[in-house]
Amino acid sequence: MWGKVVRLSWVGAPGPLVAMVGLTAVEGLLPPLAAWLTKLLIDELAGGAGASASRVAALAVGVAAAGLLTGLHRSVAHYASGLFSRALRLLTTDRLYQRVNAYVGVARLEDPAFLDRLRLAGQAGAQAPGQLTAAGLALFKGVLQVGGYGAALIAVWPPSVLIVLVAAVPTTVLQIAVSRRQSRLLASLAPSQRHQLALQTLMTDVRAAKEIRLFGFGGFLGERMLADVRDGNAAEAAFERGLLRIEVVLELVSGAVMVAGTAAAAYQAIRGSITVGDVSVFLAALAGVHGSISSITGGCAGVYQALLLFGSYHDIVDTPSERSVAVHDRVGRLRTGVEFRDVWFRYRDDTPWVLRGVTLTIPAGRSIGLVGVNGAGKSTLVKLLCRMYDPQRGQILWDGTDIRDIDPDALRRRITAVFQDFMTYDLTAKENIALGELAQLGDLSAVRTAARAADVDDELAGLPRGYDTLLSRVFAGAADDDVGQLSGGQWQRVALARAFLRSDADLLVLDEPSAGLDAEAEHALHRRLAGLRSGRAGLLISHRLAALRDADEIVVLAGGQVSERGTHAALIGAGGHYARLFALQASGYVTGDLTGAAVVTAEVACDPGVPSIVETAERR
Repeated sequence: MWGKVVRLSWVGAPGPLVAMVGLTAVEGLLPPLAAWLTKLLIDELAGGAGASASRVAALAVGVAAAGLLTGLHRSVAHYASGLFSRALRLLTTDRLYQRVNAYVGVARLEDPAFLDRLRLAGQAGAQAPGQLTAAGLALFKGVLQVGGYGAALIAVWPPSVLIVLVAAVPTTVLQIAVSRRQSRLLASLAPSQRHQLALQTLMTDVRAAKEIRLFGFGGFLGERMLADVRDGNAAEAAFERGLLRIEVVLELVSGAVMVAGTAAAAYQAIRGSITVGDVSVFLAALAGVHGSISSITGGCAGVYQALLLFGSYHDIVDTPSERSVAVHDRVGRLRTGVEFRDVWFRYRDDTPWVLRGVTLTIPAGRSIGLVGVNGAGKSTLVKLLCRMYDPQRGQILWDGTDIRDIDPDALRRRITAVFQDFMTYDLTAKENIALGELAQLGDLSAVRTAARAADVDDELAGLPRGYDTLLSRVFAGAADDDVGQLSGGQWQRVALARAFLRSDADLLVLDEPSAGLDAEAEHALHRRLAGLRSGRAGLLISHRLAALRDADEIVVLAGGQVSERGTHAALIGAGGHYARLFALQASGYVTGDLTGAAVVTAEVACDPGVPSIVETAERR
């Protein structure tokens, strides 16, 4: 792991890294050098009238220069450290999210445990390399200082080396104890900190804000969050109390050794065995080695902790690729169609099957309507088609080729879609649409054509800055009044425009494309869709069965299986599940005094399990 960090540091910031190593060497050697120059200066001054003025001046300049270099070093080292940290943060963030974006599907991103690891990896990638480098350099500096002071002490009074080392033992013991206890504390606090973060995020989530205020449970969530904070505070207080007891005892022991050592040095100076300058070196070494040992043990602890943290980053970055070697890295236009052949799928091995042997075909140039109650597997089928997941059994064939043998990016280039849980991006109106075909980002005409197809051009053009208007305050200034606010239905039409911008796609997938639209907008949308689907395959999913009437074939999913298929008229005539759902929806609009409309009436003995969804009028 250490080797990986060194390689990463060298690739990301070779110049700052070399500068930091050099500066650390200077920082490690300056204190012993300053102590030695001070000793020589004191000894020279102790000579009284016999002292050499030029030698005193030179030594004084040397001591002053050492002090000046120490001050300058801090500023330069801080600058180099900033350069290093920023370069490493850029590199690690890029590598992490390149890895995440390379995942073929979304299984990992729907796994809460993986998301916890990903959040930790993001923090580790930004912090751990810098922490690890700083800890390693602190260790290097400490070793240099101990070596420098040791060499000076051996030269003036060899027994003093033992005194200095004994005085540093309590500090070493303290640092080791702190490191171990801190690691245990961090591990014990991790679950409550995750819970606390989740509650904080929830309490500031604009989507949750409405229910929190309406139902008045903000205090309930706040109290749970504060309970986590109290537990953390109690654990930290207990840790600090134990640490305080250890610190007091060890510092008293260290102080006693230092007092005894100082007395011994003074006695040797009185006897004439050592000079006053030698005593100054000894005193400087006592303080310096004490700090250096702390630096060494702290550096070791820091290296250990940073390596653990950095391991979480590499767990993600070094994840083996999901991509198999694609037999086909390019896909031509859809000629025959897409076939689901005995497809079985479930999200985890310990969960029920969502799809159970689904077989259906989406012919090229024709449209399929997909019907089913909630949980029937409709959206799951879309995820499989777009290779967000792969089936456990069966095949999905694109013109007879298993899509697992096709490069995922090449396959997705031939598909455009509006998902049921479509995204609202914190970008401009133009960018929100252009994400569907980034090559068109600079082509406002193409973007507006897609917007007109989705019937949202007038609304976007009328925003304060037209298509350059931000649709979110996330990236806007606090005083920026030129932010566009869209309704849910308008956002859905923006998502449709994003899908329509990819005009060369062979397959158009629309999962509940009109769920957020009013009746008039929905009617207009479905009139446009007939033209937009012309010449390409279409898969349309909707609970509003009237929206599927014009599909070339309607497929009904029930219990993860295809239970019915046929045209609207054929399925109504069959009197099966589709007919019951259709009649149930239509029955909510039956009146006796409608003018100009033929009223659908139906008396159907509906299954108890059929949900009461009355969502649309069916006028003929």
